[in-house]
Amino acid sequence: MIKAIIIDDEPLARSILKEYAANTHGMEIIAECNDGFEGLKAIQQHSPDLIFLDIQMPKINGFEMLELIEEPPAVIFTTAFDEYAIKAFEQNAIDYLLKPFSKERFDKAIEKLIQANGKPSVQHIIDEAAASATQQNRVVVKEGSRIRIIPVSKIQYIEAADDYVKIYTEEGGFLKNRTMSFYERSLLPFHFIRIHRSYIINTQLITRIDAYEKDSHLVKLNTGAALPVSKTGYAKLKEALGI
Repeated sequence: MIKAIIIDDEPLARSILKEYAANTHGMEIIAECNDGFEGLKAIQQHSPDLIFLDIQMPKINGFEMLELIEEPPAVIFTTAFDEYAIKAFEQNAIDYLLKPFSKERFDKAIEKLIQANGKPSVQHIIDEAAASATQQNRVVVKEGSRIRIIPVSKIQYIEAADDYVKIYTEEGGFLKNRTMSFYERSLLPFHFIRIHRSYIINTQLITRIDAYEKDSHLVKLNTGAALPVSKTGYAKLKEALGI
């Protein structure tokens, strides 16, 4: 028995998925959710085998929701017009349903899932989506049972933290399951600079740069933070600041 959850903000889409699933042998819809917040809670509560996940939703989108789950279940995406996502799906062992979709198309997606014999990885698609222009203006983090949406403009600096990074804002630091290299690539160049293997800073907050020991410097932000700058990082800073 495949236990599935529907996460979609459109009542009609949820209704159609429930109808198709009810007429599919070996499938049970155990929950339906109106947005990504509800979806995240339902996944944690029910541990489904499969989720039908809408991409465009209020609050947080489908990709952002998946970023908050350490081990996502199998996913069949549903979308009305996301051409970017469709291109990504076609290159991976994951299916999508382009709205409106027929029962025949639904059945093909389920068959593809069964043939995959497990949970096809969604990490590549999550990474690609997170680096897209539509998601570069904010970061979604999980803080206990709460979800925070952090505008990129509010990030003061990012610090390496083992397999995570710690994103600092005026409200404190928040862990995110991402790498420093990811943010070095995806954040706006010159606005955010990797000054050290362990730090990326918001250059708009710099107040001064001081010499510190041999071939190194300290950068001071208007928040009071003082962070080390490597030789390579200093060269990047000089280029970004025109000094």
